[in-house]
Amino acid sequence: MRALDDILVLDLSRVLAGPFCTQMLADLGARVIKVEKPGSGDDTRGWGPPFLTDPETGEKGDAAYYLAANRGKHSVTIDMATPEGQDLVRRLAARADVLVENYKLGGLKKYGLDYESLKEINPRLVYCSITGFGQDGPYAPRAGYDFMIQAMGGLMSVTGEKDALPGGGPQKAGIAIADLSTGLHAVIAVLAALNQRHRTGRGQHIDLGLLDVQVAMMTNQAMTYLVSGDAPARAGNGHAAIVPYQAFPTADGHLIIAVGNDGQFAKLADELGHPEWAADERFTLNRARVEHRDILIPLIEAETRRYGSAQLLDALERRQIPSGPINTMDKVFADPQAQARDLRREVPHATAGTIPTVASPLRLSDSPVAYDRGPPLLGEHTDSVLIELLGLDAAALDALRAKGVV
Repeated sequence: MRALDDILVLDLSRVLAGPFCTQMLADLGARVIKVEKPGSGDDTRGWGPPFLTDPETGEKGDAAYYLAANRGKHSVTIDMATPEGQDLVRRLAARADVLVENYKLGGLKKYGLDYESLKEINPRLVYCSITGFGQDGPYAPRAGYDFMIQAMGGLMSVTGEKDALPGGGPQKAGIAIADLSTGLHAVIAVLAALNQRHRTGRGQHIDLGLLDVQVAMMTNQAMTYLVSGDAPARAGNGHAAIVPYQAFPTADGHLIIAVGNDGQFAKLADELGHPEWAADERFTLNRARVEHRDILIPLIEAETRRYGSAQLLDALERRQIPSGPINTMDKVFADPQAQARDLRREVPHATAGTIPTVASPLRLSDSPVAYDRGPPLLGEHTDSVLIELLGLDAAALDALRAKGVV
């Protein structure tokens, strides 16, 4: 048994925020029906290279980007621009517990697939809308993309090297963090709404905006502004409130040192051959180290440059001083801890046999994640889903296919 075995999810989303949400619901056991446009499907199927390559024919398949967020789903192709397609989706929604969509504001209303329309036929439906700016406000009609939301939501104002240094200026995160964090918040909201439904018997509409989520994710940086009135600036790899807590140069690269308290700093000073630093009133307490970081950091850097990264890491780990390497993805998956935790898994695939996937971080003792279904081919489950859930027969499917509805 998995945690959400009894939940049916209708996934009308595409690209990343919505699919990341529904993939996590699938990981937890929900049956996720991904509705895609016939012939093309989710845009990310073509967002490559790299692409999955058929081992026999060499033909390119789906892009890695698509494979990253669609594990565990059933793909059904339906043209929602047609009345017949709208009727099929409406009938699926009548059976569903959850619907996730990321169309522009009002985009599904013209099809009769908005929340107000669907709750009339399924009052228990939990309907999650993901947009750039939410369902109201002056920006609500605008499209919202991760890159622009990182900028508008403040993340790029604190990410990157200091403006006065070489390489300074605005910098986005290396992943689509606004999309991914919105997907995570969507999962939380859906689970909360399902629990509320247990008590009331009614579903509800979830309104998630990427900008709202990005601002919320600014957490301590946002509160720094709200409390002080001063907008935080880019600080490179340094930490605004903890020192030393950044990347340090070594003889052959860089190493992260993340000192979290005064005791750890005393051990670091001793390990680097300068126990007197811990007694220096400029450095003894963290608040003093923050004030005098421009003096302390060069002193530490002069010592770390004398070590190779592996040598320094070993020395710091022996003293239980928090530290770590800056890994590229190949080193991430080669790391003994990543291997012990099985962070690379294999899942079935219709043409490739099996493909690699990144493991879910959710470890539930009684209802664990199962890796028994990979990302689906476009329309792979159209017939089976429409036959099982809607009772269509072969003749009805042939007729719909002849019209291009499925």
